[in-house]
Amino acid sequence: DSFILKFFSQRATKDMGKMLGGEEEKDPDAAKKEEERQEALRQQEEERKAKHARMEAEREKVRQTIRDKYGLKKKEEKEAEEKAAMEQACEGSLTRPKKAIPRGCGDDDEEDEESILDTVLKFLPGPLQDMFKK
Repeated sequence: DSFILKFFSQRATKDMGKMLGGEEEKDPDAAKKEEERQEALRQQEEERKAKHARMEAEREKVRQTIRDKYGLKKKEEKEAEEKAAMEQACEGSLTRPKKAIPRGCGDDDEEDEESILDTVLKFLPGPLQDMFKK
């Protein structure tokens, strides 16, 4: 029993000394151990990065086989082709290329409105059609 009390009282006084701002016990090999720990962490990080690089290379091989099989292109290749097509279209022009105008927008709105009105009139009874045509 006295051994246990001595151990805990010594431990308690050391802990109290640390809490009150006393110096911690210095391990002579602490710097060496810390350096070894840091080296082990660096080595683990390098191994992890190498593993991920291998996995990504393997995934890229699978992606490429799928692209080859289905005739797909990478995003970068698509974007490069689109950019080249735009530059080629602009080559002889002094102004920027016109953007595509969606159907229903622009000058031909009146024709669309007339065709819609005509379509509605077709479904009306004869006397009402006559009234709207006048």
